Amino acid sequence: MIERKMLTADDVKRMAAAAEAEAKANKWAVTIAVVDAGGHLLWLQRLDGAAPVSAHIAPAKAHTAAVGCRETKSYEDMINGGRTAFLSAPHIEGLLEGGVPIVVDGHVVGAVGVSGVKSTEDAQIARAGIAAL
Repeated sequence: MIERKMLTADDVKRMAAAAEAEAKANKWAVTIAVVDAGGHLLWLQRLDGAAPVSAHIAPAKAHTAAVGCRETKSYEDMINGGRTAFLSAPHIEGLLEGGVPIVVDGHVVGAVGVSGVKSTEDAQIARAGIAAL
């Protein structure tokens, strides 16, 4: 058996607060999503001024990063590089930069997804949240 750590509610709140602080420090209106290792939503927060569609995109990015065990930027790069057939992969959405897996002791325990500004800035906010863990 493999023993894995799991995110607690306190972990999620701490990461969400750090991500929110990063977004607010830069005056970025975004939605922040945190999921567990299975891609199940644990946190969703749409900051004032964030576009309604970002509440769909952020969880999709987080889900894809968690179940794919990699940053969503890698999928975006793959598709932009010409492997468009990947768009037909089942149950995977949010193939844009801004989804970052949370790795603890070599295991993905969840992910943070952010949507609302430039994709590099979304990823910056997600990483700031994870750094608080």
